[in-house]
Formats: sequence, structure tokens, C-alpha cells
Amino acid sequence: MRNRLLLVLVGVVALVLAVHDIPLAGHLERVERDRLVTSLERDAFIMAGRAEEALQDGTAADEPILRSMVARYSREEGVRVAVINSDGIGVVGSDANVLGQDFTNRPEVVDALSGAPKTGQRPSTTLGEDLFFVAVPVLSGDHVVGVVRLTAPERVVAGRAAGKVRGLLAVGLISLAIAVAVAALFARSITRPINRLQKATNQLAAGDLDTRADDTDGPPEIRSLAGSFNSMAGRLGQLVDRQRAFAGTASHQLRTPLTALRLRLEQLAMQVEGESEVGETVEAALFETDRLHRMIEGLLALSRAEDAAVGPIEVDLGGLVRDRAAHWVPLADERSVEIVVDVPDRVTVLAVAGAVEQIIDNLVDNALEVSPAGSMLQLQVNAGTHVAELHVIDEGPGMSVAERAVAFDRFWRGEASAPGGSGLGLAIVHQLVAAGDGTAELRPSPSGGVDAVVRFRTLADS
Repeated sequence: MRNRLLLVLVGVVALVLAVHDIPLAGHLERVERDRLVTSLERDAFIMAGRAEEALQDGTAADEPILRSMVARYSREEGVRVAVINSDGIGVVGSDANVLGQDFTNRPEVVDALSGAPKTGQRPSTTLGEDLFFVAVPVLSGDHVVGVVRLTAPERVVAGRAAGKVRGLLAVGLISLAIAVAVAALFARSITRPINRLQKATNQLAAGDLDTRADDTDGPPEIRSLAGSFNSMAGRLGQLVDRQRAFAGTASHQLRTPLTALRLRLEQLAMQVEGESEVGETVEAALFETDRLHRMIEGLLALSRAEDAAVGPIEVDLGGLVRDRAAHWVPLADERSVEIVVDVPDRVTVLAVAGAVEQIIDNLVDNALEVSPAGSMLQLQVNAGTHVAELHVIDEGPGMSVAERAVAFDRFWRGEASAPGGSGLGLAIVHQLVAAGDGTAELRPSPSGGVDAVVRFRTLADS
């Protein structure tokens, strides 16, 4: 975001400089060229005044002051100077070949001999490029006694004019550099509090309800937004805390009357023993009481899972799978279900303390409820570089795509679920897995049942 804002600001400054400086550069180049031309014309007229008497007397070639002035001017200004008499013959010049040279074939000299100053440019066969010239008549009264001509390659004059443009370009680049520095500071002052607010938002979205944004730094609008975020995070945290507290407290409070109710129902069952109709009613009540008890225990487990510590610890997934499988083997044998374990010797993963045992127990419990007699329940662990996968694969009736999509919702129970189930087992699994930055999903197994897959992060991914 900071880079994008910086690019936008620099782009705006560059556009303003371009709109302002490009026309100005063209205008400045024209003004500078006109100034140079005017300066050369002035200097040519000054030298014409100095050469008037010598040209009139015919002694220009022998005038040391005139020759010295011509040489010095040519050296300082970088132009060629030719003093030409009324016959069009060069008598003094900055170059030795000017002396005695016939200039009557030069159109600017012809025009100047007729009394008209001439300034411009034309192709030069001698130089092989365009020539810039200034030719002014040397007047003695009303008579033209000669011509002073200044010449230089057109590129020299254009280069002098372009020098001013380069100066303007340098100023523009300096202005752009200053604008970049100012834009960087401005972008940083804007984006830094926004980035902090975004980081706080991501932490809140990840479940850290204690996170708060810095509402003391940045522009007023950002500080106001950070304050609103903090208020929202505080209210959200209070709401979640009250919800968790209510679930936990309500579940704890329900245990005592529920236990008392079960004891009374058991006493009633003993008193009405032998009365089939009443006995069946009491047995149904006891069944629903047990179901309610399991639901309360599930809510307590879910509440503990939601309150689990954020930081995961290192656990041996392979060892825990073998231990929990051994725990479930007696119940599986009663139901004629074979538990097959296929895990490496040691697979170290990151998970919340105590979560892996509950995850395995809930998945195995659900799988045994739907596994038919004579079937097989497989517990597999596939270890990768960054992720280890736990598979609990049953040979039950399976689930449809729609059922698998909602199976992790609280209190959801499928058609094949046991009558006394609470519908919280998979919800607890999902919560415990998420607390350790893992994922869980249900897939169809090759046998037609369900393949419950839980992914844990390994040390290589931490």
C-alpha cells in the first residue's frame, strides 16, 4: 500500500512538472536563442564601428588593434570572425584563410554589402553542416565600406540555447527528488498506522480478542478509525466471553439437577420393576437423561476447546494414535469391528495441549457408532515435510456431499448417527484443530464410508 501511494504521489508531481516545464523549456530555448542572436548582432555592429576607419582607408589588414580584437573575440565566444572590404575580399579574420578570400559568393555577405544586415542559417558545403551567420554592413556615412561576418556551426548556437534547458531540467529533477522524499515521508505517515490497523484486524480475525490498535498515532481519521476498532474489539470480546461463560456456567449448573433427576429415575425404575408399560417410560426417560448428560459434557468440552491456549505445543502424533487405539480396542471387539493402526514410529506435530487425544477419541467414537459388525476401522498417519495427516477411515454408510459440508456444525446429527448422540463431537474436533492452526475435513472412503482427515503442522512448518 505504501509503495502504491508513493507511486501515485510521485506520478502526480511528475505530471505537474511535465505540464509546467515542457512548454517552459521550449519557450526558454527560444528566448535564449533570441538573446544569443541579439548579442552576436550587437557584437558584430561594435566590431563594424571599430573597423569603419580602417576599411575606409584600406589599412584594415595592417591594423594590429583590429586584428587583436577579432582574435580575442573569436577565442572567447567560440565563433569565426571575418572582416570583408567593399569588394567582398577578406582583410581580417580569426582564421588565416580569410585573408584574400572572395566572399561575394556568400549570400549573406552580398546582402550586407547592399546595406541590409542579415542573420540566419544555411547549409555550408565547407563545413558539411548547417552554418549560423550574422553579417552586418560597415557604414561610413551613407556608403558601405565593408562587412563584418560572424559564423558558427548551428549546433554550437543550438547547444548554447539547450544549456539553459538542461539547467531547467536539472532543477526539475531536483524538484522531483525532493517531491519523492516528501512523498515517501507522507506515504509512510499515512500507511504506517493503516498497516498497524490492518495487522490488528488480522489478529482479531485469527481469534485474538485481546488485540488493540494504536489510536495515538497517525492522521485524525486513522486515529478515529483505530478507536472505533478498539471499541468494536472490546465489545466483541465481552460478547464472546459472556457467551462462553454462559455455556460453561449453564453446563456446570445443569449437572447437579441432572444427576439428581437420574438418581430419582433409577429409584423409580427399581420401584416399578415388573410393570412393563411404566418401566418402558422410565427407561425412555433414563435414555433421554443420558443423552442430555452427554450433550452437557459436550458443551463443556467445546467451551474448554474455545478457551484453549493459543500457543500449540509439540506432541507425538504417532504415539498418541497407538495409545488411543489400544483404549478403544475392547469396545470395538464388542461390536466386532477391527481397528487397524498404520502410523510411523514418531511424528512430532504442533497442537494444543490435550487436543489430539480428544480429536482421536471423538473421531473413533463417531466411526464406531456407524461401523457395521465385521467391518474394519483404520487409523493412519501420513507424515509430510510441513504437514502430518491423521486419517480415521470407517466402512459405514458414508455421507453425502451436503452432509459433509455441515457435519462440523454444532448439534448436527446425520441419519446414521446413534440415537443418543449430542451432535457436538465433530464441532469439538473442528474447534480443537483450529486452535492449533490445523484443518479438518470429511472425505468419502474407497469402501463407501467416511475418511476423516485432520492436518497438523509439523516442526518444519513452524
